Amino acid sequence: MTVPVFRFAPSPNGHLHLGHAYSALLNQQMARAAGGRLLLRMEDIDRKRCTPELEAAMQDDLHWLGFDWETPVRRQSEHFEVYRQSLDRLIRMELVYPAFLSRSDIKHEMQSATEKGIVWPHDPDGAALYPAADRALSMRERQQRMNDGHPFSWRLHMNRALEHVGEPLFWHETTVDSNIEARPQDWGDVIIARKDMPTSYHLSVTIDDALQGITNVVRGKDLYHATSIHRLLQHILGLEPPAYHHHDLILDRDGQKLSKSRRDTSLRSLRLEGVTPEQIRALVGV
Repeated sequence: MTVPVFRFAPSPNGHLHLGHAYSALLNQQMARAAGGRLLLRMEDIDRKRCTPELEAAMQDDLHWLGFDWETPVRRQSEHFEVYRQSLDRLIRMELVYPAFLSRSDIKHEMQSATEKGIVWPHDPDGAALYPAADRALSMRERQQRMNDGHPFSWRLHMNRALEHVGEPLFWHETTVDSNIEARPQDWGDVIIARKDMPTSYHLSVTIDDALQGITNVVRGKDLYHATSIHRLLQHILGLEPPAYHHHDLILDRDGQKLSKSRRDTSLRSLRLEGVTPEQIRALVGV
């Protein structure tokens, strides 16, 4: 019988807040109820914002909270070569392409479309979809720009990726105990990696969940729609998909998602005010 494997995977780019506490404790509660394992992963591919000091502070807060995990902790920054191998595979399959448009270029494309009465499409997070201009570049033009040092990112050629899959994709959502049809097309040509970093959140989280044998991903509803991209990458790379549980978010007084920049909700500031782990558990309802 397969032992369920859960994971809590924060990014050490700030202090943990009440929303993180809820997600961590819910993972722990569900792992214990299922007789499963619980892992901690540091999603620290952003080396400018993620620091060892912030990771140490996170682990200290988690210990204080009563969150226990298996060691060692997986740090994404230590596995760039693993992600590069998957990126190279996608390049060989011609499912990604180098994208050179800057933010100002994209804004200009959008303005031109608006002047023509065209409504520019946006992804589920509200960001404008990437224009299709770079798809038309020849291999020679792409290589020349890359050789000349132009900044670029590797983007998934969504239409080609969907043709490669050729069938609807689904994920199992345990909050409703139902299979949900993935809609990766809603995201357009998402970033898979960058010139100076051979991965992105979407690629690294997909690979790590597979390599760590994660069977149950428990995370916030803010990542619900992103699951469509992860299912697409899982299918293309031949990875076993986990079950997903997208929990409610802990919101601030204004009904907004909590942010690490809001010090009043950080576990660190609450600890300094004398709040106990038991009170934190009561606040988040776990």
